[in-house]
Amino acid sequence: MTRSARTVVPSGLPGWIFVPAAVGGLFVVLPLTAMLASVDWSRFVQLVTSESSLAALELSLRTAAASTVLCVLFGVPMAAVLSRSSFRGLHVLRSLALLPLVLPPVVGGIALLYTFGRKGLIGQHLEVAGISIAFTTTAVVLAQTFVALPFLVVSLEGALRTAGRRYEYAAATLGATPTTVFRRVTLPLVLPGLVSGAVLSFARALGEFGATLTFAGSLQGVTRTLPLEIYLQRETDADAAVALSLVLVVVAVVIVVGSRGWASRAVP
Repeated sequence: MTRSARTVVPSGLPGWIFVPAAVGGLFVVLPLTAMLASVDWSRFVQLVTSESSLAALELSLRTAAASTVLCVLFGVPMAAVLSRSSFRGLHVLRSLALLPLVLPPVVGGIALLYTFGRKGLIGQHLEVAGISIAFTTTAVVLAQTFVALPFLVVSLEGALRTAGRRYEYAAATLGATPTTVFRRVTLPLVLPGLVSGAVLSFARALGEFGATLTFAGSLQGVTRTLPLEIYLQRETDADAAVALSLVLVVVAVVIVVGSRGWASRAVP
């Protein structure tokens, strides 16, 4: 056996690659461990069950769920167009769809404010009709949708490209309409990717801060989500901020791990 053969690890990867991988893993795990070690466990239940904390958690879960529904309603058609269409300017459309991924959240909040605010491009017309969006719970949902939508589009577009079109072509030759092909063939084929994208969107919406604060403000029970509550508590009670941060981490981990397990079982 040659020396090079002896150095190959069972995974087929070069041995050196595990060193930066381990460092990257520690970079993620150590801060979470440090936060866990700093929790005041004697007051933990009291801190996370205060009226403001429960209201913020309930609002975060409710608005994140609503924004995830919007992400699915808008993101599925967007991903389908980006992956299945071919026309001039498609790359520009893709760049615009993914722009919120690289925009600072506060910039997204300002953009939403100048669109749906009282004097905004659309908001001024809504105000005439008696509809106010800025600094309401609806504003929270719109802000979360704005920053979370690209996560679903990216995940689903990748799944659609990987799946190919042979099954769709086969169904079309058998007489199925485009709508039937999309509903009965395309969506079931990329369901794990859709679930993963929806979960990523939910997790991103759950942790949204900058756009929400800029566009919706911080009104308890109305627009103050859990990240905003953590930020405010950090100024007055660091122990409460750490405890609430742990709750947010646990919720995110449960959602992501559970969804990945479901998605892996859904793979045909």
